[in-house]
Amino acid sequence: MSLEAWREVAARIVGDIVLSPSPGRAMRKWREQFRVTQTELAEAMGVSSSVLSDYESGRRRFPGARFLRKFASALVEIDERRGGHTLRSLALLMVGSPKLQEAVLDMREFEEPVLSKDFCEAIAADLLVGTGKEILLGYTVVDSIKLVVDVPALEYVRLYGATTQRAAVFTRVALGRSPMVAVKAIQAGMGGLRPALVVMHGVKKPDRLAVEIARREGIPLAICNLESVDELLKALRSL
Repeated sequence: MSLEAWREVAARIVGDIVLSPSPGRAMRKWREQFRVTQTELAEAMGVSSSVLSDYESGRRRFPGARFLRKFASALVEIDERRGGHTLRSLALLMVGSPKLQEAVLDMREFEEPVLSKDFCEAIAADLLVGTGKEILLGYTVVDSIKLVVDVPALEYVRLYGATTQRAAVFTRVALGRSPMVAVKAIQAGMGGLRPALVVMHGVKKPDRLAVEIARREGIPLAICNLESVDELLKALRSL
């Protein structure tokens, strides 16, 4: 990864924390997205883990600029040592528009392949269409309403990140039609390629048409039963 891209990712992390109404929560979000423990990050920063815990819980006031630079740099350096999977996803996403960046809640490449049945089990999802043996190399989580309403279809291809063999996870789904519209648009933009798995969150009973489209198009489809988006993101980051 180039130095310029490295700096852009670090700057985005710092900016997001500074502008957040809850800096501690934003710090925790980024740490969890990079799948780094408090102890691991504290060691890389040269501070005690209790300091990080205090900031994340809000017991300490807003961290200073120097602390945040160390925080972002440590996350980036740790990920680079692990192969740069999170960094590559973030760098690719940043090429897109601000609307696309707002619509994407999380994006990750796996270090090892994950079977769709194991992926679904980890997020309490029922597989409606598919064998459970599909190979996943990553996932992208999006706000389905923001994606369909605000993001031009030509940008949907960026949701694939570094690989097309990934799960596309749609949140705030009411009926189940908007995710399939997005998937059809992705197929058009990628010459017929499709996600290895589509997961809908927020709908208890999917639209019959959505299920039928998934079956006819051969697109594995699952429904996530977790109550909140936060629970979903936490489960995904534990994979």
